Amino acid sequence: MGATFALWYRSERTLSIHAIDTTRREAFYWLAILFTFALGTAAGDLLAERLAVGYLLSAVIFAAAIAAVAVGRFGFGVNAVLAFWAAYVLTHPLGASIGDYLSQSRDDGGLGLGTTATSGLFLLTILAIVVYLSRTGRDADVSTVSKPA
Repeated sequence: MGATFALWYRSERTLSIHAIDTTRREAFYWLAILFTFALGTAAGDLLAERLAVGYLLSAVIFAAAIAAVAVGRFGFGVNAVLAFWAAYVLTHPLGASIGDYLSQSRDDGGLGLGTTATSGLFLLTILAIVVYLSRTGRDADVSTVSKPA
């Protein structure tokens, strides 16, 4: 993943998702996404299972790391692109830890909901968020919304 970011920046001089306007930049973007999915899931499993921290505490640790990135960005002016990618990378082990906590058996430190119920719960949560944001427009970037004439 680090090599992908290094090559992307070296060839394009940006890692901003707002500047993905060429085929090559899009290829770098999707390669970075692929690595964040794979490495994020592995990081969540490493912390929870291999290092025996547990699924719930792993989720708390990754959520705290995302909060630290937000504090860095909004409290200390950390570069927006760096903060975005750091938070984005951390969302994957957070999701893996939460998913494992919900789906794994109680004997293994989870809640025992199983994969089907957990997937359904995630789907309903995502749908609820999409419907809410679609109806309220709270996620709209006001600088890009066209105003009626």
